Amino acid sequence: MNVEYDPTRDVLCLWLATPGTTAASKTVVSPGVRADVDQEGTMIGLEVLGTSDVLQDNVQFEVELDLPERTTAGST
Repeated sequence: MNVEYDPTRDVLCLWLATPGTTAASKTVVSPGVRADVDQEGTMIGLEVLGTSDVLQDNVQFEVELDLPERTTAGST
C-alpha cells in the first residue's frame, strides 16, 4: 500500500494495487472521497479531495473491502 498527501492540493491518495496498475474508473464513495477500481471492479485506490474538510479532526475512517478468504498452511 502506498499513501501520499499533497498539501498544496489538499489531496490524500491511498494506493492498494501494485505500482503500474491503472484504474478503469472512479466511483464516488462519499462526498469528497472517490474509489479507483480496476477492470474487474476491485477497488485499487482511494482519493480524498479536500482532505482537511473531509477528515476534519478524524485521523481514521472505515472502508469495507471484499477480500478473498485466507487459509493457513496445514489447516483443513
